[in-house]
Amino acid sequence: MTMKVKAIEKKLKFTKDPNDAGVYRYVMSPEQYSSLNQKKVIKEAALRSGVSQGVMQACWDAAGEVIKAWATEGHSVALPGLGTMRFGVRGKSVEDVNDVKSSLITSRRIIFTPTVDLKDELKNTAIQITCIDRNGDVVKRVTSTDDAEVEDPENSLTPDPSPTGEGSENQNQGGSTGDNTGGGNSGGSAGFETEGE
Repeated sequence: MTMKVKAIEKKLKFTKDPNDAGVYRYVMSPEQYSSLNQKKVIKEAALRSGVSQGVMQACWDAAGEVIKAWATEGHSVALPGLGTMRFGVRGKSVEDVNDVKSSLITSRRIIFTPTVDLKDELKNTAIQITCIDRNGDVVKRVTSTDDAEVEDPENSLTPDPSPTGEGSENQNQGGSTGDNTGGGNSGGSAGFETEGE
């Protein structure tokens, strides 16, 4: 299994000066594969599991509804074989409690945290790079030998000791008051990420 990446030579400008001629740089981006629609995924899953497509469709729909419902309650919900998903928000920090209001929230987020096995699969996947010059010609092909570091969404922002809290993420994991696998308002793990003003 390999990931395919294109490094395309493009002219980049770093200023708004109309006299800036720009510089050419090779810019890397992953090749876009075709999107697999839900019907194709369900058909393949049914073949692999030995159940009918109708049963697989019903299970798929039910699992989606359960994940959506529990995530909105603040739970971190398991996605079979992949990891966990939870909802979170980004917001600004304030010093005075009287200034706390919903308008401080700047965005709502969906946070996916992969399993160790999934991260290992990605880490062990080779990356093939095709270099294409400004004329559209392929000038080089190479298989990367990078350090294979896999970004961890849970730790991508390190705590910042500054008073503004810029760049810190508070996981906001309250103590559970009920069964973590069921409904109800148990303390979930909806992440809240603070931003500096």
